[in-house]
Amino acid sequence: MNVGGRPFRTVWLEDGCVRMIEQNLLPFRFEIVRMSTWHDTAKAIRDMTVRGAGAIGAAGALGLAQAALQAPDRGFHEAVAQAADGLTRTRPTAQNLFYGVGRVLRAIQAEGDDLRAARRAAEAVGREVADDDAECCRLIGEHGLVLVPDGARVSTHCNAGWLAFVDWGSALSPVYAARRVGRNVHVWVDETRPRGQGARLTAWELGQEGVPHAILPDGATASLMRRGQVDVVIVGSDRIAANGDVANKIGTYASALAARAHGLPFYVAAPTTTIDPGCPEGGAIPIEERSADEVRTVWGWSDEGRFVQVRVAPEGSPAWNPAFDVTPAELIAGIVTERGVVPATPEGIARVARVR
Repeated sequence: MNVGGRPFRTVWLEDGCVRMIEQNLLPFRFEIVRMSTWHDTAKAIRDMTVRGAGAIGAAGALGLAQAALQAPDRGFHEAVAQAADGLTRTRPTAQNLFYGVGRVLRAIQAEGDDLRAARRAAEAVGREVADDDAECCRLIGEHGLVLVPDGARVSTHCNAGWLAFVDWGSALSPVYAARRVGRNVHVWVDETRPRGQGARLTAWELGQEGVPHAILPDGATASLMRRGQVDVVIVGSDRIAANGDVANKIGTYASALAARAHGLPFYVAAPTTTIDPGCPEGGAIPIEERSADEVRTVWGWSDEGRFVQVRVAPEGSPAWNPAFDVTPAELIAGIVTERGVVPATPEGIARVARVR
């Protein structure tokens, strides 16, 4: 996707190091950062230098490849196992992370004690995971194009664009596909408190692509629907259970309820790597809880040109900060995958789920 007219991916492997866009600085500064070791890559996932289901899945896969390339011959498999454990412990909800690390780990283990082959396999499969994510998201755009006719007004929550994946994105991929075939599209962007991924990331990348959009306070979305100014809701997902329940950024459930109340279709877009066939329903999805300070403070760009944090709540007030919520399958009109649009039912999920 484009930054100032130049194509970029969100995360990639170069000279044995993982490189990525520093998303914590956007939209104020665009910067590429270099992760020298798998420990650095794991920290980048944990502190959300890279974030979004597909992007952290690719980062995890490339981070494990990085670990294999750097591990000593003596104790190689122990070092790789330690890296796999450390990478998967960074964030608990996004299924893509476990998928990506698992694929690379299995490729390494399949080579046994041939360490040269194990390193080659790790790098090749790590790159395959990243390439697959980008291609899946491109195909999501093709399959989701029917949801975004000319003149469509799309509501979305958080960031499920190309910054959240290796390229193209999930929820925004049909929007980008529609624009590139000449359709007029407008996107309503929920600001997405507390970290503001909608206001900071989705709005920025839509601007880079020249897509008309407007940022909304999270609490304004239902009112906009009531006024008849939304045609369809498309969001992403961090994990999809076997019954079709979906975990996504906190606030997604409220958007789905509002869409149901106003007779609007609510779609989830995600590659099949997001499906967790071993998770029976939404209540079994682990929900990450983050620091209360993310609720009590905000980051922004000062008039002096500095990235600063300011407090917006009483210093002693406690806060609850779940990063995700679960939207029940019955509220979802369909799930847009690289294999087509399927119903949010056990049968629909089983039809497209990957064999692990």
